[in-house]
Amino acid sequence: MVSRMFRIETGDDKERRDLLRRRLLETNTAASPVLRALRGTPGEREVPLHVWALAEDGTLAGGLAGHTWTTWLHVTYLWVDGLHRGTGLGSRLLTEAERAAGTRGCTAARVETWDFQAPDFYRKQGYEVVSVIPDYPPGITEYTLTKSWPPST
Repeated sequence: MVSRMFRIETGDDKERRDLLRRRLLETNTAASPVLRALRGTPGEREVPLHVWALAEDGTLAGGLAGHTWTTWLHVTYLWVDGLHRGTGLGSRLLTEAERAAGTRGCTAARVETWDFQAPDFYRKQGYEVVSVIPDYPPGITEYTLTKSWPPST
């Protein structure tokens, strides 16, 4: 084995970060037939998916922001104003996002949520816990949940 000396640095560097991302993409593409098959197809890119609920006066009552990628919906944010919680609005937003994702060929969804947020809400919507990370951040547990459904026809 050859011993090499490296200079290790820390700090923000957009150019290096972008190069790192490109190199990782190249390495992953070379290593994975699945990712290689995606290159150059519409499924290769993340496509934003947003659903909004507006109150009668036009103010934001709730919303969902996420994206689709390959056959997955990734829910990044789901929020309902306190005045409208318990009315089913969160369920309606999530259902509409899943429906819209289905029209894009999605058959599954994922979401991350903290213990004080909505793990029980997602379970009631048919999501299953696939990962639990305690103390992320300290004193809080993070859950990753997923759900799958049949392809849209």
